[in-house]
Amino acid sequence: MPSSSSVESQQKKELKQQSLRPFADYISQAQSDPNHQLFNSSTQVNMKLFIIAAVLAMAAAAPSSYKPEYKAPEITIVSQSDVRNIDGSGAWSYAGSDGTTRDEAYAQKTFKGVTYDSYGKESYGDVQGNTNTGSSYWVSPEGQRLTLTWVADDAGFQPKGDHLPVAPVHEFELPVAPVHIPFDGKGFKIY
Repeated sequence: MPSSSSVESQQKKELKQQSLRPFADYISQAQSDPNHQLFNSSTQVNMKLFIIAAVLAMAAAAPSSYKPEYKAPEITIVSQSDVRNIDGSGAWSYAGSDGTTRDEAYAQKTFKGVTYDSYGKESYGDVQGNTNTGSSYWVSPEGQRLTLTWVADDAGFQPKGDHLPVAPVHEFELPVAPVHIPFDGKGFKIY
């Protein structure tokens, strides 16, 4: 007569085999049917792409070894003014702790120009516009001190500064007209 422990172990083995039987049936069916395989060729390709994407994501998330050589200094505004007048004119300026300055003044002015009425009819007369004058001073990263002054009015924007390029002045030589020698219709010179 078998012992109770051996009977119990035998029953446990049978239960385990019965519980694993559906999985074993599925595996045998999947091996015979290529559409139901756990790792068919498209799944393997997708897994490879996923692994490549994961490796690239980890590489992108890795801390960079780049260390900037230049650290911009802290710049604060040391003075500032803003004046606005009732007539539309005004001026403003500021200065930074690094020596940078900017001054600007503006005013409304009446110009002669083209006006249009509500029907689109064009006429020449007085038009309102703004004039603007200003200057800026700063130090370039190379240590060069730069000053820019400008005027913007009815003549357009006119900047001035030693650092601005200047258009070359061309001196054109006028072509000399060739001497006309009259010919008759037969190819002979007429004197």
